[in-house]
Amino acid sequence: MMAKISSVVRNNILFLSLLVGSNIQAQTVSSAKNIVDEVVWVVGDEAILKSDIETMRLQALQEGTVWNGDPDCVIPEQLAVQKLFLNQAELDSIEVTDSEVAAQAESRLEAWIEQVGSREKLEEYRKVSISQIRNELRDAIRNMMIVQKVREHLVSDVKVSPADVRRYFKNLPQDSIPFVPTEVEVQIITQTPRIEQEEINRVKDELREYTERINNGSASFATLARFYSEDPGSARTGGEMDYIGRGSLDPAFATVAFNLTDPQKISKIVESEFGFHIIQLIDKRGDKIKVRHILKKPVVSDSAVTQCLARLDSIRVEIVKGTFTFEEGATHISDDKDTRNNYGLMANTSNGYSRTSKFKMQDLPPEVAMVVDTMKIGQVSAPFQMINSRGKTVCVIAKLKNRIDGHKATITEDFQIMKDVVHNKRCEEHINKWVTEKIKTTYVRISDRYKNCNFEYQGWVK
Repeated sequence: MMAKISSVVRNNILFLSLLVGSNIQAQTVSSAKNIVDEVVWVVGDEAILKSDIETMRLQALQEGTVWNGDPDCVIPEQLAVQKLFLNQAELDSIEVTDSEVAAQAESRLEAWIEQVGSREKLEEYRKVSISQIRNELRDAIRNMMIVQKVREHLVSDVKVSPADVRRYFKNLPQDSIPFVPTEVEVQIITQTPRIEQEEINRVKDELREYTERINNGSASFATLARFYSEDPGSARTGGEMDYIGRGSLDPAFATVAFNLTDPQKISKIVESEFGFHIIQLIDKRGDKIKVRHILKKPVVSDSAVTQCLARLDSIRVEIVKGTFTFEEGATHISDDKDTRNNYGLMANTSNGYSRTSKFKMQDLPPEVAMVVDTMKIGQVSAPFQMINSRGKTVCVIAKLKNRIDGHKATITEDFQIMKDVVHNKRCEEHINKWVTEKIKTTYVRISDRYKNCNFEYQGWVK
């Protein structure tokens, strides 16, 4: 399956991750190695410098990267392919929002800080300030996201029919048939612990305090969101959410947000399925809205969790006795909106474009995976506690509906897997063809020292 273009995809991702480090360390590395800079490649109207290649090589060496070929040839070609994608993005007006970039950059930055131990240690390691790291990180991530969007755009029309899948599977050698790891189907019933009124009042008082500070000018909404909001996605961007339609928001949140008209005014406190919010309007554009918000989540007490677990245990006893079925309990008792209309059956959407009831163990919530790992088919678990997809503490009982042991894929049992294999292969072939044609129509100039390289793509040397 991993043909020529798959390595391009892999290398593209690698390049973008390395670009972050190379941009940050370029000055240091260049000084250490005493590089005399020069333009060694030109792709369209974009130059690739000798220092770009050297810093990427050194960073990769530091991270233990193994190159598929001579790094002095592989690296500049990766940089050149990158230029092709970014150039296409300009032609097609493909962009990414500042909020998307900022969220990913802050997440990556926090991961680095956690890895080295502190912001000070990261600055010492990188030899530049946190603000410089953040800015260069954002540039690299913006490029990464743009490239991904270009790729998605290029393969948006690639389709695979059932006949294509059957034909591919029929001609596939036995030793190339993919192995499907063990998968499970799981049903759940959830109950939400009661939150004490005192805790709700505490959260509301905090939000009222934030509103007062914003209104009297002692703090900005964005600053307070960064420090206090419990929405990990938007807190990093000062509570800012990108343009979004009503249908993609919690109904209660949407009602208040879409009724805002004055960017200077803060909304009343809104309760959603995620917690409590205050909202500030940024802009309206057609049927979409851009807002900031601060989310606070009431803390569930230990006693409330204990009571909830006891209530679920009583439900489990009645199911085991046969008073009612697990499916009936899921439909009429469960608090879980995502599963109760499907008899408690969990849906796996981890691949982003299709839904299935089958989960690999690593795709399940960790609390659920740990419980069902040793269960027998049809068995109902003891109650346990977990954090749901909305970030709330819930109590759960689970039933193992089915377990499919690891096996080689078959067209009858694993059609979606085989379809994904064929679709990915078609996409690889499509992008591979696009890169080849793009090279033919793009101005490219290469220094003589690279002209004898064994490149992955033909046509660089003109």
